[in-house]
Amino acid sequence: MAWISMRKLLISSAVFRLVLIIYGEWQDTHMEVRYTDVDYLVFSDAASLMASGESPYKRSTYRYSPLLAFLLVPNSIIHRSWGKFIFSASDLLVGLFIRYILKLRKVPEDLCLYSVMVWLLNPFTFTIGTRGNCEPIVCAMILWTIICLMNGNVVQAAFWYGLVVHFRIYPIIYAIPIVLVLDPRNLRSGKRPPLVSWKPNEGKASQTRSESTAECGLWTRLKMIFTRERIMFGFVSGAVFLSWTAFFFWLYRWEFLNEALLYHLTRTDPRHNFSIYFYHIYLHYEHEFSVVEKLVSFLPQLVVQLVLIIRFAQDLPFCIFLQTVSFVAFNKVITAQYFVWFFCLLPLILPWSNMKVKWKGLCCMVVWIGAQSHWLLWGYMLEFKGKNVFVQLWLASLLFLAANTFVIVMFVCHRRYSVVFKPIEHPPSKKSE
Repeated sequence: MAWISMRKLLISSAVFRLVLIIYGEWQDTHMEVRYTDVDYLVFSDAASLMASGESPYKRSTYRYSPLLAFLLVPNSIIHRSWGKFIFSASDLLVGLFIRYILKLRKVPEDLCLYSVMVWLLNPFTFTIGTRGNCEPIVCAMILWTIICLMNGNVVQAAFWYGLVVHFRIYPIIYAIPIVLVLDPRNLRSGKRPPLVSWKPNEGKASQTRSESTAECGLWTRLKMIFTRERIMFGFVSGAVFLSWTAFFFWLYRWEFLNEALLYHLTRTDPRHNFSIYFYHIYLHYEHEFSVVEKLVSFLPQLVVQLVLIIRFAQDLPFCIFLQTVSFVAFNKVITAQYFVWFFCLLPLILPWSNMKVKWKGLCCMVVWIGAQSHWLLWGYMLEFKGKNVFVQLWLASLLFLAANTFVIVMFVCHRRYSVVFKPIEHPPSKKSE
């Protein structure tokens, strides 16, 4: 790709985001419809409260870690767009991390650039950061965790994983595949693990192992499950998560715990959103949901997560991509910003996909964007025209779930399965004659 390089792509992306931030300031000042996301106003108000020594949770609807408000304290000191620059810089950092991960697995430069473009030139992603949404920070921390794992830095990966789960609770779904990847046949303490390189036109790879555990005793099996790396990752990530949580609980007490953590675990939003559950929640919002109702909404999400982990855990980027798409698709609340969660992972799996842009790739894009646009049409009729179209909007949510399922199936069917780590050949044990 002689016409562009990674440096030119980053510079042009940075300039484009700068222009959007400046334009956003103009639109907010001169037009009725604001460019800035309403969440950014919430972040800024919380940061202003923190700067004055008060609790950020005095700002209603602020339901994030105090770390986010702390990052945006300069909003009230330097400029109100400070946070947008932080988020947009994180957006560019995600592009760099995508390229780094792909280069670690020896993906050709042209293919790396195409993959990075899927993130940097995606309208969803460059508008999210410039409108003032914090998701690029989360995406950057998740990708950095993957980089640390691929470099064998388990402690550093655990630190960042514990931090990102504290910052935004949803990455907790990646815990099991990460622990499974920390296999003693993948990692050797103190050494960088060998990675499976990208190969053109490779077939579906089977997961091979040099040692069989079929005849191992119970003690050997336990040692292979509770390895040093797994115990260390669990201990460090848990300690980081609990330390930040305990510190902010000490500062802001139950207000922090309820708003930043417990709210997201029990959230039931009666406002219309992409979720198939919104209409039921809307009709029964003033009534306490029974255990059966809560289980019915949670069980499909859990089952799909477990199936994906069991099948694809060793292909870590692909596994967490599918996990994220399915987690969002089956969640009780879905907003457009959630799509960024899996957009940052999409470039990591494209080099291993047999799906051609024409026609199957184009078909996936049309189905997904079409289903979303169809939903937005009914959402507009409800929100701006005041028409009673709740049933039509719910049917559009069902269609959007079907579109997400279709995309997942298409990616699975056209995936060239490739484990991330090469199994380490251990020397044969000496047996007495």
